[in-house]
Amino acid sequence: MEIKTVKGVLFPANINEVRKLAGRTLFITGASRGIGKAIALKAAKDGANVVIAAKTAQAHPKLPGTIYTAAEEIEAAGGKALPCVVDVRNEEQISEAVENAVKTFGGIDILINNASAINLTGTLETPMKKVDLMMSINSRGTYLT
Repeated sequence: MEIKTVKGVLFPANINEVRKLAGRTLFITGASRGIGKAIALKAAKDGANVVIAAKTAQAHPKLPGTIYTAAEEIEAAGGKALPCVVDVRNEEQISEAVENAVKTFGGIDILINNASAINLTGTLETPMKKVDLMMSINSRGTYLT
């Protein structure tokens, strides 16, 4: 890749070279829906391999999509998909998904820690159970992954 310098900062001469994800493997937590799935679909259009690391193996009554429906969409978009049931709070599930990614795709090039929990209430109105959930997913889960 050709590099150019602008005001002392290095940049790729052709920005399109940076965007090419063909053959790269992305491990995306929370990729069964929302932002995680949108990232996965964009990467799939570039020909990437995508590990869908999310909890939703069965359809949720209020939320669309599962790891399997996301995998179908990723493959239809031109990528390769590996759906893995992963709760980011569970160290064994993360390790197993990483091992499967390595066996299937030969490694992981990019990690996107997208899984998260949020509770849109004020501090005094937020029960500790919700705080514990947010901390275990957003902090501990990110660190584990």
